[in-house]
Amino acid sequence: MIEIKDLHKSYKMGSNSLHVLKGINFKVEAGELVAIMGSSGSGKSTLLNILGMLDELDEGTYTLDGVPIKNLSETKAAQYRNKFLGFIFQSFNLINYKSAAENVALPLYYQKVPRKERQEKALQYLDKVGLKPWASHHPSELSGGQKQRVAIARAMAAEPKVLLADEPTGALDSKTSYEVMDLIQKINDEGNTILVVTHEEDIAHMCKRIVHLKDGVIVEDKKVEQVRADQYV
Repeated sequence: MIEIKDLHKSYKMGSNSLHVLKGINFKVEAGELVAIMGSSGSGKSTLLNILGMLDELDEGTYTLDGVPIKNLSETKAAQYRNKFLGFIFQSFNLINYKSAAENVALPLYYQKVPRKERQEKALQYLDKVGLKPWASHHPSELSGGQKQRVAIARAMAAEPKVLLADEPTGALDSKTSYEVMDLIQKINDEGNTILVVTHEEDIAHMCKRIVHLKDGVIVEDKKVEQVRADQYV
C-alpha cells in the first residue's frame, strides 16, 4: 500500500541546510493501523507531509498503492490526494460557515460527485460516526469530540485508500480521545489503512504497530498488542 525507500528531506535555513529525514525505509500493508511517534523535531510531521503529498522528498522513492509519487504538479498532487488520501487534523479544519453535512460533502465536490449523491453520502458517513442528527449544525454548535467525528466522516466520505491522522486526539480530553480512537479502530476493523501521528503513548498502543522516529531516522518499528479503546469509553 505504502512503500518508502531511502527517503531524505532537507530544508534551506539561510546559508545552511537542515537535514530532517535521513534515509527512511518504511512499508505499510493494506489494512494496517500504524502509530508514528517522535518528539518535536524528530521528523514525523515532515514524513506525514510527504506521505500526504503536501511536501516533496529530495531523494528516495515513495510508492502509494502501486503508483510512484514523484515530480507531481500542484494539480496532479491535488488529484492524487483526492483519490488516495483522507486527512484528519488535530485542529479539525472544518469550515465554520458550513454545516456538518456540507463539511463532510466537501471532498466529494472536488471529485465532481453530483450534488444529490454528495448529500446522501454526507448523511451516510455522519450516521457512521453517530452524528446524523447534527447534520445541519455548524462547527460552533459542536463539541471538540463532535467536530473530530465530523472531520473523520469527511476524511472517509471520499473512500480513500489511506487515512492520515495528524495528532487526532491532541486537542481533546482523555475520555473524548478514547471515543475518537474507538471510532478509528472500528474504521480500521473494516479494512481501512490508517496512519496516526501521535506523541501520546496510550494512543499509540491503540494502534497495531508503533514506528518511533528520532533525529530523522526510524529507531524502532514494532508490532504491539492492540489496546481496545472501547474498554475506556
